[in-house]
Amino acid sequence: MSSRIKQVEIIELGEKRKEESSPWSSTVLLVKLVSSDGQVGFGEAPTTLMTLPVKESMQEVARIFTGRDYFNIEKNIFDFYRNSFYLARSMEATSALSAFEIASWDLIGKDLGTPIYKLIGGEFNSKIRAYANGWYSNCSTPDEFVEKAKAVIKKGFTALKFDPFGNNYDHISRQDAIKASRIVEALRLELGDDVDLLIEFHGRFSTRDAITAATELEPFDPLFFEEPVHPELEHTLPEIKRFISTPIALGERLLNKRDFYRVISQGVVDIIQPDLTNSLGILEAKKISSIADANGISVAFHNAFGPIQTAATLNVDCTLTNFLIQESFEEFWPGWKKDLVKSGYSLEDGHFKLSGRPGLGIDINEKILEDNTIEGMEPFDGKEPPWVVSGTYKDL
Repeated sequence: MSSRIKQVEIIELGEKRKEESSPWSSTVLLVKLVSSDGQVGFGEAPTTLMTLPVKESMQEVARIFTGRDYFNIEKNIFDFYRNSFYLARSMEATSALSAFEIASWDLIGKDLGTPIYKLIGGEFNSKIRAYANGWYSNCSTPDEFVEKAKAVIKKGFTALKFDPFGNNYDHISRQDAIKASRIVEALRLELGDDVDLLIEFHGRFSTRDAITAATELEPFDPLFFEEPVHPELEHTLPEIKRFISTPIALGERLLNKRDFYRVISQGVVDIIQPDLTNSLGILEAKKISSIADANGISVAFHNAFGPIQTAATLNVDCTLTNFLIQESFEEFWPGWKKDLVKSGYSLEDGHFKLSGRPGLGIDINEKILEDNTIEGMEPFDGKEPPWVVSGTYKDL
C-alpha cells in the first residue's frame, strides 16, 4: 500500500441556472486527493463571499501536499503553517488547508477499512441530535415564522435556529428589538417548551445594541445566543453576560485551537461552534473540543455548507463527551447539493446517524460533479448580505 498523494483535483460546484439557495450556500469547493494506489479522498472548504480566494489558496496547499504521505497529518499541516506567513489570520488559507486535512482522513480511513470516528476515539454518540437552519427563507412576520416552523417540526426536528432581526445591522432600536421578540414569543407559544429555540445574531450588533436585543429575547428561554456582537468586539461579551443568563455561543470565525483557547480562557463563551472547514479540520476539532471539555464547555459545530462537511463533522460529533447539538441545513438545500453524496449518513426525525463505512463513509455522485461544475464567485446582492437566509433582510 502506498500512502502518497499522487494527484490533486480542486472542484467548484454550484447551480448553473436558477439560484435556489442563499448566496453563501450557492457554491461548494471540493478537493479530490488520489493516492499512489488509486484510492480517492474528498474534502470541502467554505465559500462565503470568498469562493475564488479560497480556491486559489487550495492551489497553494496542493504545492505542499502533493507527493506527501497523507498519514502524516500533523507534519503536513505544520509544513504549510511554516510556509503560510498569514495562516493564523487568513480564513482563506485555513479553509483551503482544512479541505486537504479532511480528505487525508478520508484516505486514511479507506486504507485502514474503518470509519474516521473509530480512529479518533470511537463511538460515544450513536444518534446525533440536529437543529434545523435555513428553514425560514422569506420570513419577516411572526405568522410567517410560525407557519414555516410548524412544517419543520413535522419533519422531526426538536430545535430550530433562526435570525429574527430583519435588516437591523450594528444598531437596533428598542421598537425593532420588541418586534424581534414577538417573533420569538410567537414561536415559543406555538411550539411549546419541548422545542429549543436558538437565536442567530450573525455577529451583527455593537455591544449596547446586542444587550438591547438580548434582554428583549431572553424571557422566551433560548438555548443560546449566537455571535451577539461583531467578531472584533468579542472582548465585550462579559459585559453582555452581566445582563443575561442565556448561554453565548460562537466560533465559526475562529481559525484554530489557540483562538478557541483565548475566548474560553477569557470567559467570553459558553458554547463553542468550530467549523471543521475553516479551523484546520478533524484533528484540530478534537483538540479544540478537548480544550472546551477541560473548561466545562460544550460543542455545537457550525455546519452550513455541503454534505462532505457534514460527514466530516458527524465523525467528530460521534466521539465527543461534550457534544451538545449539530447544525443542519440538509432539508433546505437545493437539489444538486442534496444529491452530491449518495450515502454516508442519514437524517431522520431530527437526528443524524453515520453509516459506519470507511473514511468519511460517503459515495460521491459523479453526475453532479459533471453537471454542476462551475467557475466564478457566488452571487452578490448589494441589498442583502450574503450571510443571511434569503429574503429575510428586510423591515420588521
